[in-house]
Amino acid sequence: MSKSVVAVYPGTFDPITLGHEDILARAARMFDKVILAVASAHHKKTLFSLQERMDMAREVVATNPNIQVIEAQGLMRDFVRAHNVSVMVRGVRVGTDFDYEFQLAGMNRQLMPDVETVFLTPSLNYQFLSSTFVREIALLGGEGDGKNLVSPNVYQRLMAKKAA
Repeated sequence: MSKSVVAVYPGTFDPITLGHEDILARAARMFDKVILAVASAHHKKTLFSLQERMDMAREVVATNPNIQVIEAQGLMRDFVRAHNVSVMVRGVRVGTDFDYEFQLAGMNRQLMPDVETVFLTPSLNYQFLSSTFVREIALLGGEGDGKNLVSPNVYQRLMAKKAA
């Protein structure tokens, strides 16, 4: 009998972008279950509340039955233990991402030696994409307001924030 492999893809997802969705879809093909762990982000000033970020994430993964969206607070080590996770998924776009993620993976290995970290790169279309860029383009009125960078439901929420 083979063991079911549970992976976690943690982040703030403020907002969730098409790049995040690309990484999620790849991970969902690789692992039996993927948990999108939406961090409370107590150390960051987010545009969207935790509940809004969770709602957006649930909407974009609604058609994929092996992806579950769960709130994450505290150390990822504790989350991993609570949810029987054996793989941590991290998206890497450029070299600077890799440097940070490599250090993070090393620290995670110290805290969770039985959990493997897997680095996934997004499709070429999304290698430049970040939540920060999406927020700035949408709120400052960039070309198309970032409509082609996020799912339609996320775009509507961005435009509502812009109008507020």
